[in-house]
Amino acid sequence: MFTGIVEELGEVTGVEETADGVRLRLRGPVVTADAAHGDSIAVSGVCLTVVDVEGDEFTVDVVRETLKRTSLDKAEPGRTVNLERAMAAGGRFGGHVMQGHVDGTGVFLHRDADDVTHFAFPPELGRYIVEKGSIAIDGVSLTVAGVSQEELTVALIPTTLSLTTLGRTEPGDLVNLEVDVLAKYVEKQAAAGLRALAVDNGGGKEDA
Repeated sequence: MFTGIVEELGEVTGVEETADGVRLRLRGPVVTADAAHGDSIAVSGVCLTVVDVEGDEFTVDVVRETLKRTSLDKAEPGRTVNLERAMAAGGRFGGHVMQGHVDGTGVFLHRDADDVTHFAFPPELGRYIVEKGSIAIDGVSLTVAGVSQEELTVALIPTTLSLTTLGRTEPGDLVNLEVDVLAKYVEKQAAAGLRALAVDNGGGKEDA
């Protein structure tokens, strides 16, 4: 589990094609300080498993399914990424519940003079995005400032702009989106309840 509080800006230092996708090598002195084979690290919001650690660099394997669904398909040496280690049990919870399971990619549109930033999102995610709700953009825990049919806005503070990739994003760039997992569970439970209610009501009418 992650919380969306980025620990450091990392850098892609190598991309190697494999039979199942790519192996990425990334530099991150903070996250590699105690990293070991098998640990989970979120790379711009994508939960990946550490294959190897050497000095301040680590490697991860990214399968084609993940490449297809995330912006890591565009990874190349020199690219900057957000890095966060999995939350330790008993650690401080600063953001919101994140799994590192990307729901889709959005597009950075523009940032206005007040640093309110606009992103387009896939329409199928709209039902999970609400004003003042939580969303992760490239692994950064953020509060939705506003939302329309296919666009959301977030207000980014100077610290977020300087310490994450969101301060370096250009119009047209893809970003990874993870909606609030709690919204998914609520939807599933509510749908089950409505189906049960429909069955009960239907049965009552037939009995009558």
